[in-house]
Amino acid sequence: MHLHISPNEGRPIYRQIVEQVKHLIAAGRLRPHDGLPPVRTLASQLLINPNTVVRAYRELEECRLIYKRQGAGAYVSAGVSPYSADEQRRLLTEQADSLLVHARHMDWDFEEVIALLQERNKHWEQRREDTE
Repeated sequence: MHLHISPNEGRPIYRQIVEQVKHLIAAGRLRPHDGLPPVRTLASQLLINPNTVVRAYRELEECRLIYKRQGAGAYVSAGVSPYSADEQRRLLTEQADSLLVHARHMDWDFEEVIALLQERNKHWEQRREDTE
């Protein structure tokens, strides 16, 4: 798991960790029951205080995105979406708006965008079947 934090970004570091872990789960790069790095290891990698990682892991656990096993570490939970329905809609709306703006700047019409999305969907469906 590779995370990147920016101390000058304006968002608390623990929030940056939480959001990046959520994204990795949503993208399928962290799967159910995958282990997260130990607190001290991640803190050392990110050059931050271990308490910051503890706070991020605690928030992820409160959201039921991860679970802890005493003495064995933290793991990704199964069957829990990292985003609420409202958050999912907001994120997808932002991405859809961005895609449509880019398409218009490139003189693509809506049907071409839909065809591209269908093509990419087939690609991802095939990729998922290949990994199962």
